[in-house]
Amino acid sequence: MYGKRAGEDGNQSSLGEFILLGVSDRPRLELLLFVLILIFYTMTLLGNTTIIMVSWLDLHLHTPMYFFLSNLSFLDLCYTTSVGPQMLVNFHSTHKSISWAGCVAQLYISLSLGCTECLLLAIMAYDRYAAICQPLRYTAIMNHRFCLQLVATAWLCSFGNSILQTSLTLRLPRCGRNQIENLFCEVPALLKLACVDTSANEAELLASAVIFLLVPLGFILMSYGYISTTVLKIRSAKARLKAFNTCASHLVVVSIFYGTGISIYLQPPSSYSQHRSKIVALFYTMVAPMLNPLIYTLRNKEVHRALQRALRRNVITQGV
Repeated sequence: MYGKRAGEDGNQSSLGEFILLGVSDRPRLELLLFVLILIFYTMTLLGNTTIIMVSWLDLHLHTPMYFFLSNLSFLDLCYTTSVGPQMLVNFHSTHKSISWAGCVAQLYISLSLGCTECLLLAIMAYDRYAAICQPLRYTAIMNHRFCLQLVATAWLCSFGNSILQTSLTLRLPRCGRNQIENLFCEVPALLKLACVDTSANEAELLASAVIFLLVPLGFILMSYGYISTTVLKIRSAKARLKAFNTCASHLVVVSIFYGTGISIYLQPPSSYSQHRSKIVALFYTMVAPMLNPLIYTLRNKEVHRALQRALRRNVITQGV
């Protein structure tokens, strides 16, 4: 019984709320996860905020690449914030509940942002294709208006899809079930609470995953196929290495994000391993957003120089 796992009387659970079981049967693991998530969340805030501020303040970074990177950082900030604070509260509390409205908001926002990231990573792949394969036309192709249109389309399509997914999921009867075997509210975990056949919902979820995961991934792979062909034709080894380096960070981020997303959403919810799904969910909601700014800045000399200029300006300002 859950009461023994979380230290709460089952009668305290109201149908107007959901109980996030998480790892409530392992108190020591809860403490460890609380510390880790607090560290991950803090580093996510610092890393992504730094990228946004530097890209905004430094004129040298007012390019399509850093415009998209700033959007990715803002998205990761919102994504982590939609689930991180609630996780910390539940790990620190004995009554691990979330209100119905809170669960709806968490489900809608996290799903919207996850879909947006899928599309945004595909847009960033197209930007790299245009830069490497069409260098003479790059500024004409990736003009400011077109970049804004691409980003706006990604956000609007994703939030529209999330409205559909959230409404279809929450309309399912639960017959009094409100204990979610997960760390936060997401579609596969909520489908398991339904007391009716969810085949139609699972089919719709699979179709959505194909559209927002496999189609953008196919576009990314196609873009990098053209990029690889173009780069291999470059005679200078130094120029080839420089071209590949501009794509390496993006490829790593794509591998991490799409790998975890596909492992969750491209299989029937009924086949999920509870422990595995919790680990994967924790990774793509808390670890990946923390790693993204590190991946993009560790070997990025332009960002390093921008940070140095910002620090020098700060020192000069303080000296004055």
